Amino acid sequence: MTFSWGQRTYVMGILNVTPDSFSGDGLAAGTEGDVVAAAVAQARQFTAAGADILDIGGESTRPGSQPITADEELARVLPVIKAVKQEALDVVISIDTYRAQVAAAALAAGADWVNDVWGLRMDAAMANVVADAGCPIVLMHNRSKPKNVSQEEKLGGRYVGIHYEDLIADVCRELQESIDLAAAAGVKQEQIIIDPGIGFGKTVAQNVQLIHALDQIKKLGYPLLLGTSRKSFIGYTLDLPPADRVEGTAVTVAIGIDRGADIIRVHDVKAMVRVARMADKIVRN
Repeated sequence: MTFSWGQRTYVMGILNVTPDSFSGDGLAAGTEGDVVAAAVAQARQFTAAGADILDIGGESTRPGSQPITADEELARVLPVIKAVKQEALDVVISIDTYRAQVAAAALAAGADWVNDVWGLRMDAAMANVVADAGCPIVLMHNRSKPKNVSQEEKLGGRYVGIHYEDLIADVCRELQESIDLAAAAGVKQEQIIIDPGIGFGKTVAQNVQLIHALDQIKKLGYPLLLGTSRKSFIGYTLDLPPADRVEGTAVTVAIGIDRGADIIRVHDVKAMVRVARMADKIVRN
């Protein structure tokens, strides 16, 4: 698939091969065969609904989640990547991981992109894996720390007490540091996509501010991915659990597109494809 940035908004559908996703959509609830079959069915559904990219992840990144081993992550994602690849869907497969070992195996199994929620800061070998593969990478901004997580039963986890000297300037500077790490390893500029990391080490107010100022992040000069789907800042704003955040997500998607988002990463693909197409008609007409 060829991406023509600025022509339209691309939609990334989330395939969570986890038992503990914050959004309640994790597929890892049965035997391996059941999980793979469920993931393939969801991949077909998402593609039919208009998804351009499928983001397959094996480890939850929700606030307060427990890390798993690389072997556990591989056992979850590789069978799904291979099965989805065999479907020959007209869609890009992205591996959502910050581990170089997992990324390398996923690319060998048929993944096309890497989506690194730590922007090459967690695993020093990741940049070389991506450079050697010559594949696109999403570099996300992240200041997540477990000590800053506050949990509520209905609304889930959120970050509190996160301090930025200047939120937008700090996010831009730290994203540029990730971009520099990629470039130093030989990743081509045209393979880099940036993500401001909504929900990752930001308070509710900071997330709102970041979406409002996305056009400032866009000035870094790279395609921009926005991941707001069902996140806790929507829940805490509207006092709603994850399953009831579709309308809130839709607002963030529409405003994000107006501010320059090129890709939206979402759970509710059918609804958000419609939101994106309508927003595109207004913004990109």
